[in-house]
Amino acid sequence: MTEEEKSGTSGPQPTEQIPAGWGAPSQPYSQAGPYSTGQYSTPQYQTQQFPGPESGPEYAAMPGYPNPPHPGAPYGVQPPRKPLRTGLIAGALALALVSGGIGGVVGAAVTHRDGSGTSVSNALDAPRPKVKDVANAPAGSIQAVAQKVVPSVVMIKVASNRAEGEGSGVVLSSDGLILTNNHVAAGAGANSKMEVVFSDGSTAPATMVGNDPVSDLAVIKAEKTGLTPIEFGTSADLQVGESAIAIGSPLGLAGTVTTGIVSALNRPVSTSGEGASSPNTPNPVIDAIQTDAAINPGNSGGALVDSNGKLIGINTAIASLGANEMAGQQTGSIGLGFAIPVDQARRVADQLIKTGHATYAQIGIKLRPEDDSALVLEATPDGPAAKAGIPAGSVITKIDDRPISSGNALIAAVRSYQPGDKVKVTYTDEQGNNPKTVEVTLSGAPA
Repeated sequence: MTEEEKSGTSGPQPTEQIPAGWGAPSQPYSQAGPYSTGQYSTPQYQTQQFPGPESGPEYAAMPGYPNPPHPGAPYGVQPPRKPLRTGLIAGALALALVSGGIGGVVGAAVTHRDGSGTSVSNALDAPRPKVKDVANAPAGSIQAVAQKVVPSVVMIKVASNRAEGEGSGVVLSSDGLILTNNHVAAGAGANSKMEVVFSDGSTAPATMVGNDPVSDLAVIKAEKTGLTPIEFGTSADLQVGESAIAIGSPLGLAGTVTTGIVSALNRPVSTSGEGASSPNTPNPVIDAIQTDAAINPGNSGGALVDSNGKLIGINTAIASLGANEMAGQQTGSIGLGFAIPVDQARRVADQLIKTGHATYAQIGIKLRPEDDSALVLEATPDGPAAKAGIPAGSVITKIDDRPISSGNALIAAVRSYQPGDKVKVTYTDEQGNNPKTVEVTLSGAPA
């Protein structure tokens, strides 16, 4: 258990409180947890209420869906149409002249007079338009991004004798390595079976390569070759307002494409994925990309890409109206989705493939994650914070240039770094006075 999660009480910490200054609405939020035909009602998949009265939203991870999907649910993206090909100028002029000659004939077919002599037009009498060339989608268009990325996104079906559900994943290698969420791959518990459904409709069994409950990421291996790997982008230079496109299998509708923007960056989101209920395993606290692209149950583990079709995040959680507002009904997207930044996902995936486990940084303090300030209860003896002179009773207010407004915000910020990274930490006394800035060399958390 990392020092950041310890609060002086036994057992796992509750999910995080929305940091002050978020301007969060008063209604509760919920994660879209694994929905299935089985019994995904175990505690780690139930929505978690934030501690304290009206303390903010609740989040949950979201691999699966009710099977079958709701009648009338949309079924994927309509096939794009091919743009008209143009010929030589002379040919174009000739075509214009010919078109002018037949215009009257077409008009006569579309417009006619009824028995009373009234002119009548009927759209059904117009000729069918020519089919556009699918391959010639305009560069940078959503159509072009979908054509590029959909073959690299898969649907993952997980089942055991106690539960079953579905989620999404992205192809890492042509020989079957796939990145997804831990709560998707491990969602049905031990001895579960995984099947991957590819964009061409083919399927293959898959096995676990490595998983990390702390980052909520996992790598699996499908028994299939000749796949199209996703193209990685970077999350380091993302800007609020950039285009964001989500691709996955919401409610089992494989290859669904939704669009939006990057709504915010560095959102600390605590989820209750598989393993979070273990007293020795910290809750997943994600330093998330927020997007308004529609994300629903089943999108977990799928791709969030930029306008060039490059991966910028792994979709993992949503905020939804809580059970009180929905009268017990299943909730869905309200435009508040969250993704694990691709730079973190790439580092963890590489470690899982090479060693089977992931490492992450720690600052060496004890705090209460749900607090609306990062109050240092204790600095671990000989830990990074203690070595830098940060005393108990201090309130950490900034990591480098990033403001810290809660315990979970500090945890998310620290985990976005790697062990050995040097960061500047600004802290005050408990009353907010006497600010000081020190350099801290982050250490690796115990495996």
